[in-house]
Amino acid sequence: MTYCVGLRLNKGLVFMSDTRTNAGVDNFSTTKKMFTWNVPGERTITLMTAGNLATTQALVSLLEERSKAPADRNPTILDQPTMFQVARLVGSTLKEVIAESAPGGQSSSAFKASVIVGGQIKGGAATLFLIYPEGNFIEVTEDAPFFQIGEAKYGKPILVRAYDPAMSFEDTIKLLMVSFDSTIKANLSVGLPLDLQIYETDSFEVDNQPRITADDPYYQSISKGWGDSLRTALMHLPGYTRI
Repeated sequence: MTYCVGLRLNKGLVFMSDTRTNAGVDNFSTTKKMFTWNVPGERTITLMTAGNLATTQALVSLLEERSKAPADRNPTILDQPTMFQVARLVGSTLKEVIAESAPGGQSSSAFKASVIVGGQIKGGAATLFLIYPEGNFIEVTEDAPFFQIGEAKYGKPILVRAYDPAMSFEDTIKLLMVSFDSTIKANLSVGLPLDLQIYETDSFEVDNQPRITADDPYYQSISKGWGDSLRTALMHLPGYTRI
Protein backbone atom coordinates (compact mmCIF):
# COMPACT_ATOMS: atom_id res chain seq x y z
CA MET A 1 0.00 0.00 0.00
CA THR A 2 0.97 3.65 -0.27
CA TYR A 3 0.06 7.06 1.04
CA CYS A 4 0.76 10.20 -0.99
CA VAL A 5 -0.61 13.73 -0.66
CA GLY A 6 -0.41 16.68 -3.02
CA LEU A 7 -1.68 19.98 -1.62
CA ARG A 8 -2.12 23.41 -3.20
CA LEU A 9 -1.52 26.60 -1.23
CA ASN A 10 -1.60 30.28 -2.12
CA LYS A 11 2.20 30.12 -2.02
CA GLY A 12 2.64 26.99 -4.14
CA LEU A 13 2.49 23.22 -3.88
CA VAL A 14 3.56 20.66 -1.27
CA PHE A 15 4.06 16.96 -1.98
CA MET A 16 4.65 14.14 0.50
CA SER A 17 4.83 10.37 -0.03
CA ASP A 18 5.73 7.33 2.00
CA THR A 19 8.17 4.76 0.64
CA ARG A 20 6.82 1.43 1.86
CA THR A 21 5.86 -1.36 -0.51
CA ASN A 22 4.81 -4.84 0.49
CA ALA A 23 4.01 -8.21 -0.98
CA GLY A 24 2.58 -9.71 2.19
CA VAL A 25 3.01 -9.04 5.88
CA ASP A 26 6.53 -10.49 5.92
CA ASN A 27 7.86 -8.86 2.76
CA PHE A 28 8.21 -5.08 3.16
CA SER A 29 10.65 -2.92 1.25
CA THR A 30 11.44 0.74 0.58
CA THR A 31 10.70 2.22 -2.85
CA LYS A 32 10.69 5.81 -4.05
CA LYS A 33 7.26 7.04 -5.16
CA MET A 34 7.99 10.71 -5.90
CA PHE A 35 9.68 11.83 -9.13
CA THR A 36 10.46 15.29 -10.50
CA TRP A 37 11.38 16.77 -13.87
CA ASN A 38 12.73 20.31 -13.87
CA VAL A 39 13.72 22.76 -16.62
CA PRO A 40 15.01 25.79 -14.67
CA GLY A 41 13.06 28.94 -15.47
CA GLU A 42 10.56 27.04 -17.63
CA ARG A 43 8.81 24.14 -15.85
CA THR A 44 8.75 21.92 -12.81
CA ILE A 45 6.68 18.73 -12.78
CA THR A 46 6.34 16.30 -9.87
CA LEU A 47 4.64 12.93 -10.00
CA MET A 48 3.65 10.56 -7.17
CA THR A 49 2.40 7.01 -7.67
CA ALA A 50 0.29 4.41 -5.88
CA GLY A 51 -0.84 0.95 -6.88
CA ASN A 52 0.80 -1.97 -8.63
CA LEU A 53 4.57 -1.45 -8.32
CA ALA A 54 5.40 -2.93 -11.73
CA THR A 55 2.88 -0.59 -13.35
CA THR A 56 4.13 2.53 -11.57
CA GLN A 57 7.78 1.76 -12.26
CA ALA A 58 7.01 1.13 -15.93
CA LEU A 59 5.07 4.41 -16.11
CA VAL A 60 7.92 6.46 -14.64
CA SER A 61 10.55 4.70 -16.76
CA LEU A 62 8.55 5.29 -19.93
CA LEU A 63 8.01 8.98 -19.15
CA GLU A 64 11.72 9.36 -18.37
CA GLU A 65 12.85 7.46 -21.47
CA ARG A 66 10.60 9.44 -23.78
CA SER A 67 11.67 12.75 -22.24
CA LYS A 68 15.21 12.00 -23.42
CA ALA A 69 14.25 10.78 -26.91
CA PRO A 70 14.09 12.98 -30.02
CA ALA A 71 11.05 15.25 -29.86
CA ASP A 72 9.56 13.91 -33.11
CA ARG A 73 9.26 10.33 -31.79
CA ASN A 74 6.80 10.71 -28.91
CA PRO A 75 5.25 13.62 -27.04
CA THR A 76 6.94 14.11 -23.67
CA ILE A 77 6.17 15.86 -20.42
CA LEU A 78 8.97 18.29 -21.24
CA ASP A 79 7.38 19.58 -24.44
CA GLN A 80 3.73 19.89 -23.39
CA PRO A 81 2.54 23.52 -23.35
CA THR A 82 0.34 23.33 -20.23
CA MET A 83 -0.07 21.24 -17.08
CA PHE A 84 -3.44 20.11 -18.43
CA GLN A 85 -1.66 18.59 -21.43
CA VAL A 86 0.91 17.01 -19.09
CA ALA A 87 -1.96 15.38 -17.18
CA ARG A 88 -3.44 14.09 -20.44
CA LEU A 89 -0.10 12.64 -21.46
CA VAL A 90 0.51 10.96 -18.09
CA GLY A 91 -3.04 9.58 -18.16
CA SER A 92 -2.68 8.12 -21.65
CA THR A 93 0.73 6.66 -20.77
CA LEU A 94 -0.67 5.04 -17.61
CA LYS A 95 -3.55 3.57 -19.60
CA GLU A 96 -1.05 2.27 -22.17
CA VAL A 97 1.10 0.59 -19.51
CA ILE A 98 -1.89 -1.09 -17.84
CA ALA A 99 -3.21 -2.37 -21.17
CA GLU A 100 0.18 -3.83 -22.10
CA SER A 101 0.47 -5.50 -18.69
CA ALA A 102 -2.78 -7.43 -19.13
CA PRO A 103 -2.55 -9.18 -22.52
CA GLY A 104 -4.76 -11.98 -23.75
CA GLY A 105 -7.94 -10.80 -22.11
CA GLN A 106 -6.55 -10.82 -18.57
CA SER A 107 -8.28 -8.54 -16.09
CA SER A 108 -6.45 -5.25 -15.83
CA SER A 109 -7.58 -4.68 -12.23
CA ALA A 110 -4.46 -6.40 -10.83
CA PHE A 111 -2.27 -3.87 -12.66
CA LYS A 112 -4.10 -0.70 -11.64
CA ALA A 113 -2.35 2.40 -10.37
CA SER A 114 -3.20 6.02 -9.67
CA VAL A 115 -1.08 9.14 -9.91
CA ILE A 116 -0.88 12.67 -8.58
CA VAL A 117 0.91 15.00 -10.96
CA GLY A 118 1.53 18.65 -10.22
CA GLY A 119 3.75 21.59 -10.96
CA GLN A 120 3.90 24.65 -13.14
CA ILE A 121 4.78 25.51 -16.73
CA LYS A 122 5.73 29.09 -17.55
CA GLY A 123 2.66 31.06 -18.54
CA GLY A 124 0.33 28.90 -16.45
CA ALA A 125 -0.62 28.47 -12.82
CA ALA A 126 0.79 25.97 -10.35
CA THR A 127 -1.73 23.14 -10.11
CA LEU A 128 -2.37 19.48 -9.32
CA PHE A 129 -4.18 16.63 -11.06
CA LEU A 130 -5.38 13.26 -9.83
CA ILE A 131 -5.10 10.63 -12.56
CA TYR A 132 -7.14 7.43 -12.43
CA PRO A 133 -6.14 4.01 -13.84
CA GLU A 134 -8.49 4.53 -16.78
CA GLY A 135 -6.42 7.56 -17.83
CA ASN A 136 -9.00 10.23 -16.99
CA PHE A 137 -8.26 12.88 -14.38
CA ILE A 138 -9.51 15.78 -12.28
CA GLU A 139 -7.86 19.05 -11.22
CA VAL A 140 -7.71 20.64 -7.77
CA THR A 141 -10.27 23.34 -7.02
CA GLU A 142 -10.95 25.72 -4.15
CA ASP A 143 -13.44 23.17 -2.81
CA ALA A 144 -11.03 20.23 -3.26
CA PRO A 145 -7.55 21.75 -2.75
CA PHE A 146 -5.63 18.52 -2.12
CA PHE A 147 -5.42 14.99 -3.46
CA GLN A 148 -4.58 11.72 -1.71
CA ILE A 149 -3.79 8.36 -3.24
CA GLY A 150 -3.28 5.01 -1.59
CA GLU A 151 -4.34 4.56 2.04
CA ALA A 152 -6.14 7.89 2.36
CA LYS A 153 -8.81 7.45 5.02
CA TYR A 154 -6.71 7.63 8.21
CA GLY A 155 -4.90 10.83 7.27
CA LYS A 156 -7.81 12.71 5.71
CA PRO A 157 -9.66 14.04 8.80
CA ILE A 158 -6.81 16.29 9.93
CA LEU A 159 -6.38 17.67 6.39
CA VAL A 160 -10.09 18.46 6.10
CA ARG A 161 -10.22 20.13 9.51
CA ALA A 162 -6.97 22.09 9.51
CA TYR A 163 -6.11 22.98 5.89
CA ASP A 164 -6.01 26.68 5.02
CA PRO A 165 -4.78 27.92 1.62
CA ALA A 166 -2.98 30.81 3.35
CA MET A 167 -0.85 28.44 5.45
CA SER A 168 2.92 28.79 5.36
CA PHE A 169 5.01 25.97 3.97
CA GLU A 170 6.26 25.26 7.50
CA ASP A 171 2.74 24.86 8.92
CA THR A 172 1.72 22.75 5.93
CA ILE A 173 4.59 20.36 6.55
CA LYS A 174 3.47 20.10 10.17
CA LEU A 175 -0.06 19.31 9.00
CA LEU A 176 1.16 16.64 6.60
CA MET A 177 3.38 15.11 9.28
CA VAL A 178 0.33 14.62 11.48
CA SER A 179 -1.64 13.17 8.57
CA PHE A 180 1.12 10.70 7.76
CA ASP A 181 1.78 9.81 11.40
CA SER A 182 -1.92 9.02 11.88
CA THR A 183 -1.83 6.78 8.81
CA ILE A 184 1.39 5.02 9.81
CA LYS A 185 -0.01 4.33 13.29
CA ALA A 186 -3.17 2.79 11.79
CA ASN A 187 -1.81 0.81 8.83
CA LEU A 188 1.35 -1.27 8.65
CA SER A 189 1.43 -1.05 4.86
CA VAL A 190 2.33 2.67 5.05
CA GLY A 191 5.70 3.53 6.54
CA LEU A 192 8.76 5.72 6.83
CA PRO A 193 10.91 7.13 5.35
CA LEU A 194 8.81 9.96 3.90
CA ASP A 195 9.77 12.02 0.86
CA LEU A 196 8.92 15.71 0.85
CA GLN A 197 8.97 18.40 -1.81
CA ILE A 198 7.99 22.06 -1.71
CA TYR A 199 7.36 24.07 -4.87
CA GLU A 200 7.04 27.86 -4.62
CA THR A 201 4.88 29.40 -7.34
CA ASP A 202 6.80 30.97 -10.24
CA SER A 203 10.17 29.73 -8.98
CA PHE A 204 10.50 26.95 -11.59
CA GLU A 205 13.07 25.41 -9.28
CA VAL A 206 13.06 22.64 -6.69
CA ASP A 207 15.29 22.06 -3.74
CA ASN A 208 16.63 18.61 -3.00
CA GLN A 209 13.83 16.35 -1.83
CA PRO A 210 14.45 15.76 1.89
CA ARG A 211 13.84 12.24 3.19
CA ILE A 212 12.32 12.03 6.67
CA THR A 213 13.44 8.94 8.53
CA ALA A 214 12.05 7.25 11.65
CA ASP A 215 14.71 8.86 13.86
CA ASP A 216 14.17 12.38 12.49
CA PRO A 217 13.88 14.66 15.57
CA TYR A 218 11.13 16.81 14.09
CA TYR A 219 9.03 13.83 13.06
CA GLN A 220 9.46 12.31 16.52
CA SER A 221 8.38 15.55 18.19
CA ILE A 222 5.29 15.80 15.98
CA SER A 223 4.34 12.17 16.55
CA LYS A 224 4.65 12.39 20.33
CA GLY A 225 3.19 15.88 20.57
CA TRP A 226 0.13 14.98 18.51
CA GLY A 227 -0.54 11.89 20.60
CA ASP A 228 -0.20 13.85 23.83
CA SER A 229 -2.42 16.64 22.51
CA LEU A 230 -5.17 14.21 21.49
CA ARG A 231 -5.20 12.63 24.94
CA THR A 232 -5.33 16.06 26.60
CA ALA A 233 -8.16 17.22 24.32
CA LEU A 234 -10.11 14.03 24.99
CA MET A 235 -9.88 14.52 28.75
CA HIS A 236 -11.19 18.09 28.39
CA LEU A 237 -14.31 17.04 26.51
CA PRO A 238 -17.46 16.63 28.65
CA GLY A 239 -18.00 13.13 29.96
CA TYR A 240 -21.02 11.03 29.06
CA THR A 241 -23.85 11.18 31.58
CA ARG A 242 -25.96 8.05 31.91
CA ILE A 243 -29.68 8.64 32.21
